[in-house]
Amino acid sequence: MDRLCSRDRRQSRDGIRDDRRVSRGGLLLGRCLHYNSAARKRGNMSEAMRFNAMYFMPYVHLPENHKEFKSTWVNFPNKYYDPAKGHELYQRYLQELVLADRLGFDAIVVNEHHNTVYSMMATPSVIAAAIIPQTQNARICVWGVPPNFMLPNRLAEEYAILDVLSKGRLEVAFPLGTGMEYWSNPVNPATARERFRESLQIILQAWKEDGPTTHYGKFYTYRFLNPWPRPYQRPHPPCYIVGAGSPETIDIAAELGFGYSSVFVPQQRALELNQMLRERAARHGRTVRPDQLPLLTFVYVAETQEQAEKEYIIHLQRFFEDYARSTPQWLAPPGYLSIEQLKIRAAGADKMHGGFDFAAISKSFFIAVGTPEKVANQLGEWAERMGTNHLNNVVHVADMPHWKTVKNMTLYAEEVIPRLRPRAATATKGGTA
Repeated sequence: MDRLCSRDRRQSRDGIRDDRRVSRGGLLLGRCLHYNSAARKRGNMSEAMRFNAMYFMPYVHLPENHKEFKSTWVNFPNKYYDPAKGHELYQRYLQELVLADRLGFDAIVVNEHHNTVYSMMATPSVIAAAIIPQTQNARICVWGVPPNFMLPNRLAEEYAILDVLSKGRLEVAFPLGTGMEYWSNPVNPATARERFRESLQIILQAWKEDGPTTHYGKFYTYRFLNPWPRPYQRPHPPCYIVGAGSPETIDIAAELGFGYSSVFVPQQRALELNQMLRERAARHGRTVRPDQLPLLTFVYVAETQEQAEKEYIIHLQRFFEDYARSTPQWLAPPGYLSIEQLKIRAAGADKMHGGFDFAAISKSFFIAVGTPEKVANQLGEWAERMGTNHLNNVVHVADMPHWKTVKNMTLYAEEVIPRLRPRAATATKGGTA
């Protein structure tokens, strides 16, 4: 195995490896498991550069007539879901997630979406539970169950179980939920933020206070809040809030001392949101650490720029045109957004839902495609500018096949991470709008 891995790395550097031949022979979980020690050194997570592998787990077998539907969310008929094919996809995706741990990624990120081909992770805690016994070092990030969609005491218990199972490797992010999710869940979007805030209050109370305690609120009443088990990490796992730019969401993160990750917002807006969090956290006497600002990036690494673009762009195009395709109706149900935020979202909707221009999208969002050197330099520049040392790398999109996913993850782990580890110190100095 060691000889095989060394030979593959030499061939990769020489640019002559036939990745299709290497990777299509089967699921490559055995490849290069010894992975170089430089990428395995995690150290203090608040200071070291962090590299996460993020997944959406899409259902890739779209019907030929899928373009007839304006959206692949909410009302896209589930008769097109084949459970047998879904089983095969789950098996493949789970093995790729486990590979991320063995390659040396610092964390594996799973997330929640409903009624869509975009993601088959309607219950990400199930996915997390499936990979915890198969991983040893990577932290497990459940990047987002909207707490206002669930009974908050149940979510507190669920996460505590995962934290104990993983011996303290859990991290959690709390999203309000996309507008599309509210058509699928019986929650009034007009009261979503109030319910969101109260849900977080209950979860933190359940984790931090000795039970039984009580809670009497606007939406929830608990005569006995006494969860078993309690989190392995004390007082609780690291927490973040995920959002798309609403100042109201930033306020909650600042108030609670949570990290914040903006998703699918233009680069300049993401920079402004990070600065907004710093300023509002300071009002509460808090300082935002670089590791509390995870940066969502799309990455693809190949031996040459031409090869990277040839292998990746078609899948990124399908991601935006097909898997993320939605309508203004689904994006913003009545009451979900303020008038001001509705105008902002509407202005940028064509960049995310249904339109594709690689040059324009690459300038707007954090998309790094190319050689290891180029990708490392681009990510390093973004991290320094954003004032973060925490990268959430989307390593698979749309219908990208297994061999490309494994190639991307392996080259990133072997060639990009070692280039970026030493840059953690400079990354913490940026972050001014």
